[in-house]
Amino acid sequence: MADYQPKEIRNIALLGHGSEGKTTLTESMLFAAGHIDRQGRVEDGNTTTDFDAEENKRGISINAAAAPVEWKGTKINLIDVPGYFDFVGEVMGPVRVVQTVGIVLNAVNGITVGAEKAWDMAEKQQLSRMFIINQMDREHADFQKVLAQLRDKYGTSVVPLVVPIGAGAGFKGVVNVLEGTAFEGVGKALKQVDVPASMQGELEEDVAAITEASAEAIDELLEKYFEQGELSHDETLEGFRAGMKSGRIVPVVCCSAVTGVGIAPLLDVMKNYLNWPSGTVVEGINPKTDEPETRECVNDAPFSAFVFKTIADPFVGKLSLVRVMSGVLNAGTALYNANEEKAEKSGGLFMLRGKKQTAVQQLNAGDIGALSKLAFTATGDTLCDPAAPIRYAELVYPVPGFSKAVYAAKQGEEDKVFSGINKLIEEDPSIKTEKNTETTETVLSGQGDLHLDVIRSKLASKFGANAVLQDPKVPYRETIRKTVSVQGRHKKQSGGHGQFGDVWIEFSPIGDTNVEFEFVDAVVGGAVPRNFIPSVEKGLRENIVKGVLAGYPMVGLRAKLYDGSSHAVDSSEMAFKTAARIAYKKGCADASPVLLEPIMHVEVLVPDEYMGDIMGDVSTRRGRIMGMNQVGGMQQVVAEIPMSEMFKYATDLRSRTQARGSFTMAFERYEEVPQDVAKKIVESAVREEEEDE
Repeated sequence: MADYQPKEIRNIALLGHGSEGKTTLTESMLFAAGHIDRQGRVEDGNTTTDFDAEENKRGISINAAAAPVEWKGTKINLIDVPGYFDFVGEVMGPVRVVQTVGIVLNAVNGITVGAEKAWDMAEKQQLSRMFIINQMDREHADFQKVLAQLRDKYGTSVVPLVVPIGAGAGFKGVVNVLEGTAFEGVGKALKQVDVPASMQGELEEDVAAITEASAEAIDELLEKYFEQGELSHDETLEGFRAGMKSGRIVPVVCCSAVTGVGIAPLLDVMKNYLNWPSGTVVEGINPKTDEPETRECVNDAPFSAFVFKTIADPFVGKLSLVRVMSGVLNAGTALYNANEEKAEKSGGLFMLRGKKQTAVQQLNAGDIGALSKLAFTATGDTLCDPAAPIRYAELVYPVPGFSKAVYAAKQGEEDKVFSGINKLIEEDPSIKTEKNTETTETVLSGQGDLHLDVIRSKLASKFGANAVLQDPKVPYRETIRKTVSVQGRHKKQSGGHGQFGDVWIEFSPIGDTNVEFEFVDAVVGGAVPRNFIPSVEKGLRENIVKGVLAGYPMVGLRAKLYDGSSHAVDSSEMAFKTAARIAYKKGCADASPVLLEPIMHVEVLVPDEYMGDIMGDVSTRRGRIMGMNQVGGMQQVVAEIPMSEMFKYATDLRSRTQARGSFTMAFERYEEVPQDVAKKIVESAVREEEEDE
């Protein structure tokens, strides 16, 4: 591979809804550039960027994958990004290292939720954008309809750059509006032709739209445009490039990834008009001083690189995908991890095209490649020159909203399962695990049901670890509502010393379930000897971990020891602990015990049109609406909902809002479970206990 300089590099991530053809488009560009001999198909499981066994099995992209294309002296680093929302974590790294986001749509359906989210993400990151209208070969394909949708939604910054000649089965070529050139055919059969006469009127309108947008990108050009009503070709080109760089111009191109029509002109557009990384300045922090630092993306700056993805392969080892932010990276470059503040040593420097690794001598500023076998480095870390340390902002992943308890399918394979999960978290930091000390379960959280099912399948295929996923146990609590006084008497005679303990205890509700237990010593006159009172308290504390209704921990309980009796010979600490246990079980059973459940504070963000659906859904989950607010053009619904009703909410919300809704939740308090619901929970707990016995 040639040694590409920063101005010869283009970095672009292909984003959009699932099944819009991003992987096929990547494959088609690789084929057009001669990097592969035969164009693979997603259906056949033989594409370059969908190389994971799970991707081939499911026929969808799960992981972001790099696919550099060498085209006419330029290196175009394509990153094929999954479109399904369960894998949104795979989007975060690529959008941090590219200059342009290519938003892929299909020519039949037009704007999708995935396209909207890609636009919002690119705008938030202040990245250049372009729309790629794919599948022009399909029946009912309509470029003008989709273009009109885009201009209606995003304004006149959206301009047609490459427009189709024909549509559906008749889609045979494209016209570059900016250059006034037309091409028909694909590959070696591609030929330049005259612009069809029937398109002249449409083309004049498109040229006017591009000229006006280009003029608005530079003040001097705008003045000239107002005065003279036109710009020269070079001036239009200058304004167009400036507009793309600032995001004020968003070009629309068309193609068919399946037939290959329009693919070579698309690569020309990427070569000629996309931003290059050279000269861009990135802000960071000096890890030694915590002072701000900047790096310019040029070869003669100190070396720095950002790790945007990790591939954990049990056979090949760990690969860290990096973009060189400044300086030059080669085999001899000293590596310092600014996050871990440790020196690193790499096993090799590679260019990745899908799963294929090609060793390279060096990567210049702005380029993308991979380092193998880094010991301490994780996704989101910064590697830099130890003599000029800098740390870039880490990646921020969406909070996982879908959880399952994870168990090893076979006893004794727990270590294998959980070490496999830890390796997968290296690949995908949008998943997390948490040990619930109360239920003793390990809870695996991700972006949705599909996401966790893929994790389970990867554990089996990559690490031979079979896991079982099930709904997590709800950490219910128990408390009492009445005050009762009860005697706990333990007497046992079996030859020699016997056992004797006798206590009178008043059990009452504290009124605050945040307080677990309160012990009150109200004994007078030595009815219970002082040395046995701690044993009574200890006996109660040991037993409140299991309530009298369903075995859940007892909270909000006050126990006042006020009387009892002892035996000079037979009384002991153990006897009084036993007496306390008898009193606890008898007393709390008579004190109107109730079940408590955790209530979550939930904030849901949705577009206006889904408000009715969301509010109705909150009610079906036994929730309460606490308020509504306008937040950034969206409606925020604030509610309190029982935890037991929230396990599948991430999937349900996505379904109800076409993935436009999002939510956060946090523990609020414990609250009494309605009687009919409590009855089922108690019956289930009793049944489980009987099965365990």
